Amino acid sequence: MARGLAPDRDHVAYGGRVMTAGGERERGAPLLQAQDLVREYALAGVPVQALRGVSLAIHPGEYVAIVGPSGCGKSSLLNLLGAIDHPTRGAVLLRGRDVSHMRDREATEFRLRHVGFVFQRFYLMPMLTALENVELPMAEAGVAKGARRERARELLAYVGLGARGGHRPAELSGGEQQRVAIARALANGPDLLLADEPTGELDARTGREVIALFERLNADGMTIVVVTHDEVLARAARRVVHMVDGVVVSDEPNAAAESGGPPRITSSPSVAAEASPFRRPRG
Repeated sequence: MARGLAPDRDHVAYGGRVMTAGGERERGAPLLQAQDLVREYALAGVPVQALRGVSLAIHPGEYVAIVGPSGCGKSSLLNLLGAIDHPTRGAVLLRGRDVSHMRDREATEFRLRHVGFVFQRFYLMPMLTALENVELPMAEAGVAKGARRERARELLAYVGLGARGGHRPAELSGGEQQRVAIARALANGPDLLLADEPTGELDARTGREVIALFERLNADGMTIVVVTHDEVLARAARRVVHMVDGVVVSDEPNAAAESGGPPRITSSPSVAAEASPFRRPRG
C-alpha cells in the first residue's frame, strides 16, 4: 500500500460525494486540490489562456482520467498539479500545502519526494541499465546505495521486469521501457502518480500491459491522475474529467464504475509480480 494512504478501493469520488459498495457518504480531506487555476502564455505578444479557472479535488486512492481534444489544457493542468509549472492565478494544494508558487529549488525537492511522473516519452538514460535508471531518483534523494539497489529490484519485479534489470533501454521494447519509467516514478514512495499520455507511443498490446499495470497500482492504493487520448485507458479510470478550451465541462464517475466497477484488464504474466512495494526507500 502506498505510504500514508488508506483508500477505499471500491469508491469513486465526484461532486460532493463518494460512492462506495456500501452506499453514499461524505468525502474526507482531498489529497490534491486545484483552486481556480488560470494559466496564461504569451503567443506573439498576445496573451493566450491555456486554463481558465479550473478547480478540481483528488482524493486518496482515486484513479482519474483527464480527457479532451488536443490543446484543451490537459497537459498544462497536469504540469500545475505536479509543480512543474506555476499558475498565473490560483493555487494547487497537496495535503493542504500550497505548492503552486514554490521557488525552483524547493519545487524540485518537493517533486522528488512527493510526486511521481510518467510521460509519453520514456526519458530513460540510455547509458544506464533499467536497474540504474530506477535508482536515479533515490540517488538524488540521498538514499544509500544498498537500500536504493534493493528497492529498485523490488520495483522492477513489481512491474514485471525483475529479469531485465541489467538491460539498457535500447535492449528493451517500448512497453518495457515505459514500465521501467513507471518503476522509476515510484522510487521515492510518492503521494501520487501523474501520467501524461503514458500509452501514446505504444502499440495496442503493449499499451494494454501498461493500462493493466496502472489498474494494479490503483488497486494497491496508488492515487493516479492520467491525461490521455486513449479511450481504453480512460475507460479503466474510476473517474473521468472532460476539458474543452481550458475549462472543465464535466467531472463524473466512470459509467462502468458507477454500475459496479469498470471492466478490469487482466494482467499478463509479464506484469504479474510480488506484493506491492510502495514505501519510502530506507536509508
